Amino acid sequence: MLIHITFIISFSLNIFVSASDVVELSDVDFSSRIQDYESALVMFYAPWCGHCKKLKPEFDKAASLLLENDPPVTLAKVDCTEGGKETCNKFSVTGYPTLKIFKDGDFLSEYNGPREASGIVKHMKSQVGPSAKTLNNLEQFEAFLKDPDLGIVGFFSTDSSLKETFLKIADKLRNEFRFGITSSEDLIKNNIGEGEGIILFRPKHLHSKFEPSQLKYEGGHKKDEIIDWLQANKHGLVDHRQRSNVDEFKNPLIVAYYNVDYIKNPKGTNYWRNRILKVAQNYASDFTFAISLKDDFQHELNEFGYDYVPSEKPIVFARSKDNKKYGMQEEFSVENFENFIKKLKAGELEPYLKSEPIPESNDKPVKVAVAKNFDEVVTNNGVDTFIEFYAPWCGHCKKLAPIWDELGEKMANEDVEIVKMDATSNDVPSLYDVRGFPSLYWVPKNNKDNPQSYTGGRDLNDFIKYIAKHASDELKGYDRSGNPKTKDEL
Repeated sequence: MLIHITFIISFSLNIFVSASDVVELSDVDFSSRIQDYESALVMFYAPWCGHCKKLKPEFDKAASLLLENDPPVTLAKVDCTEGGKETCNKFSVTGYPTLKIFKDGDFLSEYNGPREASGIVKHMKSQVGPSAKTLNNLEQFEAFLKDPDLGIVGFFSTDSSLKETFLKIADKLRNEFRFGITSSEDLIKNNIGEGEGIILFRPKHLHSKFEPSQLKYEGGHKKDEIIDWLQANKHGLVDHRQRSNVDEFKNPLIVAYYNVDYIKNPKGTNYWRNRILKVAQNYASDFTFAISLKDDFQHELNEFGYDYVPSEKPIVFARSKDNKKYGMQEEFSVENFENFIKKLKAGELEPYLKSEPIPESNDKPVKVAVAKNFDEVVTNNGVDTFIEFYAPWCGHCKKLAPIWDELGEKMANEDVEIVKMDATSNDVPSLYDVRGFPSLYWVPKNNKDNPQSYTGGRDLNDFIKYIAKHASDELKGYDRSGNPKTKDEL
């Protein structure tokens, strides 16, 4: 039975254009029309909402891509500020955009998936129908393989332990992979020969002469073994790295950024990918390779200090296993690309550091750390260190600044260094997990590899008491409780 799924998102009418494939619903027709779709994703929005405006083109694109999905998936929207107020209240919408999945007219679950088109499409496909789609004949099999996502097909003429395991894996990983299953004698004969088996099929737009377009599983019947095989082969030599799957690509990683577009320009996209593949096949055991749309990852290019130069050729950046950054300075060519990888593998390249200039003078009570002098000022200074990672625009940082300066003066004669670093203009070492501002870390002199996050109060006395308690050696001017010492104690 075909299952029809609808997704509904609320946006104002002046956000969505009439050409959109997203269904518009309101208080007048929501209850009746939502029942027309066996499954539905509903987006509730407000016209003034910036996040809604950002999501709108991605949502429209996803709706178009899902029109011909089997089972079909429909996306819809409700404006919570105008004609959909009662509906939004009924489903407890308190923020925008809010996305919810409906089935047979009833609320099924919150949507917590990706918010860009490809991610929405992939996530929603995984939510409809059985976890492994039944393929009864060649026509259905070929239709399954036409999908732009990777496909995993199990070929089983009879029930078996492998088939049972395959179905359990499909249930477990349906959000990550597309699974198909068949008992067709013709399909089994044409793909497996005899017996049973599992084959991984790469999407047709990623087929190349540099790697097989399909892989047959040759291992045992244990679930973990099959899952490990799927994960190891999921991305092939050079996969399309997108915002929806970025976390799946692990260091050491080499990414080529250019105008990757498999919808409007598949030929041009693969022109460069094939050149990357030609080199990558020789270093597959050393690095993970990927291609990414430059416009989607401008923030990453900024992290590498990329200065925009109009060019259709790929820009290549890499991260080592310990997350150091490297950029290929030469214009892209197969020869330059391979030379870059050889030098990277041999450790002959200097990592890129985003850094402010080293201060000409650094003799104030609060030392200034930048990326280029971090080891000197913090890691190798031989004393306990208290460091603030700040952002110039941060209101809390501005409030803390005079207190931090006063703390530096109080510790001027102690074996403790008070340091600050602009984390927006400098690369922060990976040991420090800076996710907000200000972020404060205590770095003991005998354990520099284990900085301790400070989460206490931010008054001067709070800092002094903390330092007095945690200092490697007792402070000269304060006891372990942070009380000033008397003349006799000094």
